[in-house]
Amino acid sequence: MQAEELEYVGFWPRVGAAIIDTILILMIIGPLLTAFYGEEYWSNQGLTGPMDVLLSYLFPAVATIVFWVTRQATPGKMAISAKVVDASTGHPMTTSQSIGRYFAYFVAMLPLMLGILWVAFDRRKQGWHDKLAGTVVVRNKKKHSGTPVVFENQ
Repeated sequence: MQAEELEYVGFWPRVGAAIIDTILILMIIGPLLTAFYGEEYWSNQGLTGPMDVLLSYLFPAVATIVFWVTRQATPGKMAISAKVVDASTGHPMTTSQSIGRYFAYFVAMLPLMLGILWVAFDRRKQGWHDKLAGTVVVRNKKKHSGTPVVFENQ
């Protein structure tokens, strides 16, 4: 796909994608946590045990990274027809970029979510997690919309 056919995906569509992903993850892990720990799990504070760590932290991380590597998008991003690509080339991001991007979300969220909100103000619609991983989120250009995409190494 040529850069001229693409646009950067902004803040609100990405929020929508994140909501979709969160709902899907909760639909999967919620019943599993309830089955494993019982209804009282939901009134506990803190980690309940090894399955809690596995389902609440490890599963979402692995699932997200696998989706990025294999599909260039999580289900939420697919729903809005967006892909995460290398910012320089427009090619699919590497596994290393995917892992780095996932953990860079934590850096982006630390100062009052400023690194996530940065998407709304950046000319390439990059959050800090995108900048740290060297990625951009793009989709096919809609008529009369969006900032044109420019890949540096094309």
